[in-house]
Amino acid sequence: MNEPTSAASSRPLLRALVPADFLTLGNACCGTGAIFLCLNYIEGRPHDPVLLAAFALLVLALVLDFADGLIARGSRSSPFGADLDSLADVVSFGVAPAVLGFTLGLRGVWDGLVLCAFVCCGIARLARFNVTAAALSAGTGKVRYYEGTPIPTSVVIVGVLVIAWWRGAIGEEVWGGRWHMGIGHLHPFVLIYALSGALMVSRIHVPKP
Repeated sequence: MNEPTSAASSRPLLRALVPADFLTLGNACCGTGAIFLCLNYIEGRPHDPVLLAAFALLVLALVLDFADGLIARGSRSSPFGADLDSLADVVSFGVAPAVLGFTLGLRGVWDGLVLCAFVCCGIARLARFNVTAAALSAGTGKVRYYEGTPIPTSVVIVGVLVIAWWRGAIGEEVWGGRWHMGIGHLHPFVLIYALSGALMVSRIHVPKP
């Protein structure tokens, strides 16, 4: 059982963190680093190693997210664990994949709206899980299933972007072309983000490991 909030707040922050929390913070650092690398790429220094490093950091973020869950189940619980995990996941599996899509060519007005909606769906998904986790565990302390796809599934989009980048389908060559729609453009490829966001806020049940 997690420590009471008052107990956690009465000690220095770093002393209240457990090993799993540091892995979670590592996850957040990976997502933030990937965003920085995307900005560096857009700035005008499009060196392949820069974007490769961004891809690699998001994969590492997934590994750290999985590892912190394993360690948390087998060690002392953290008063900050659930909130830290959600905030880190927003960065690494919400904002970072959206920035990566923007970096590789999804820069139309409608693209931007879809990417923002994707991030908002991820935030809402995590908030819903945190609020309903106790009810979903049915008093056992273990959540049996996720409601909606977990936000780390956005790494599937990252994988597709890796393939697109490798095949040169970025910038003006983005798969699906570009549609002019009223006030701006839409790249149909961005709809993969719309699908991912819709699945995250859906009511489908995904068994939890």
